[in-house]
Amino acid sequence: MTTAPPENAAPDARAAFDFEQALHDCALGNRQALERIYSQECRYLLGVALRIVRQRQLAEDVLHDAFMRIWTEAASFDAARGSGRGWIYTIVRNLSLNAVRQGAREVFVDEETAEALDAQHSMEAHHQIFDAFELNASLGKLNDCLARLEPARRTCILYAYVDGCSHGEIAERTQTPLGTVKAWIKRGMGTLRECMA
Repeated sequence: MTTAPPENAAPDARAAFDFEQALHDCALGNRQALERIYSQECRYLLGVALRIVRQRQLAEDVLHDAFMRIWTEAASFDAARGSGRGWIYTIVRNLSLNAVRQGAREVFVDEETAEALDAQHSMEAHHQIFDAFELNASLGKLNDCLARLEPARRTCILYAYVDGCSHGEIAERTQTPLGTVKAWIKRGMGTLRECMA
């Protein structure tokens, strides 16, 4: 049985966690597998939700709903279409953005949250690209294409689509003007589309 590393575990210990197996076990009704996922990633997932919804209680509610969805939909996870960890983070990001869109619990949508919604719309606009990634490309090819990008563009894309950061958060992290970040992401996605074709 896989056990979750302690919170201060080294990054390689986190990377060693088998998300795909844990999701498979959840699909078979193994509640301990869900508990292992929770122990492994809850604080990181809460951070993703909190960056988007901006309220601790709402972020905790989103996380609860996400784990309910992980439990009930684990059987729909397909390792051929992406990583287990990515699937879990996508659920949390999408539920967080839905909570903001629906005005859940009267959440005030500030500029940063609006930018997170813009990032989500941008992701939806590039939905066909990611379908191509999932259906036609191996992870190795995607990594090769990402490696060909200029480091700044690659970093912005990874912040947006892996960490779920808004454009404003990316601009702050990279100390780059917001307009430049948006342009880098747009151009970088175009380059990735050409590379993956």
